[in-house]
Amino acid sequence: MPISRKGMSGALLACAMLLSGCVSVPDSIKGSSELPQQDLLRVMNAPQLFIGQESRFGGKVVKVTNLNGFTRVEIATQPLDESARPRLGAASVGRIFADIRGFVDPVDLNNQYITVLGNIKGTEKGDIGKASYNFVVIDVRGYQRWHLTQQVMTPPQPIDPYIWYGPTRHRPGYWGPNPYWGMNLGQPAQVQTILTE
Repeated sequence: MPISRKGMSGALLACAMLLSGCVSVPDSIKGSSELPQQDLLRVMNAPQLFIGQESRFGGKVVKVTNLNGFTRVEIATQPLDESARPRLGAASVGRIFADIRGFVDPVDLNNQYITVLGNIKGTEKGDIGKASYNFVVIDVRGYQRWHLTQQVMTPPQPIDPYIWYGPTRHRPGYWGPNPYWGMNLGQPAQVQTILTE
């Protein structure tokens, strides 16, 4: 039985809603403002204008230092996607110091991908190698550590497991199982690395 246009558009809408539901920011880094500051270059150019503003930055942890009462995490920041995950493979935008209250074991964060949420405290001088650098400092209220995961991306499949063959001179019309459904069609599967909660 063929699917009507109305049924097809309803199915597409349901699929779009399902997919958009999957793209959400974890509660730990949602924040209270609709869109926390994420433009590090803008903050670095005039840090005094952004002191106290809620921000969200993420990237790869370069260094973790335990101090009295808090843990300082140095992050090489990357642009974030719509779910606040660092974009893998993107170049670093700059470095920040993210100050997390209490003790965090460096083993849990070193070389990991993380997104932090908190208020901008200003800047602080530090070093990257032998070069001096002005780090934007964030007073962290929440953070999300991401896990590198690999997923297999299967090649595109025919749209429908059922297919309509129109009548021709040599055969009548046919509505039934698509003989190509579930077949690889000669395209190799690809392995993609992503970040997950």
